[in-house]
Amino acid sequence: MPEMVFAVRWPDGVEERCYSPSLVVHDHLDVGGRYTVAEFVDRSTRALALASDRVAARYGMRCTSAEAQAERIGRSAARFEPGAGPVEVLAMEPPLPDAGGGAA
Repeated sequence: MPEMVFAVRWPDGVEERCYSPSLVVHDHLDVGGRYTVAEFVDRSTRALALASDRVAARYGMRCTSAEAQAERIGRSAARFEPGAGPVEVLAMEPPLPDAGGGAA
């Protein structure tokens, strides 16, 4: 199962690298995308929950790293008041293959 890292910039300019055990994050976020803090938290935590589900389906146990990453995102987001500037997705590595197909 391919792993990935996605980098984001929070409204205060702090950059954070986030881990996912699956490329499913590509289905929920776009490189260059700018999301409200609440929308970013929603999209990223849904993606990480799906990634953890995929690990459970394959290996019989959920991915604690994905769940811990979702918790870190929630803690980072808690710094911001509603209406704070956007969260920007800076990069996703690896990118999806050009050949198409769904995320792993």
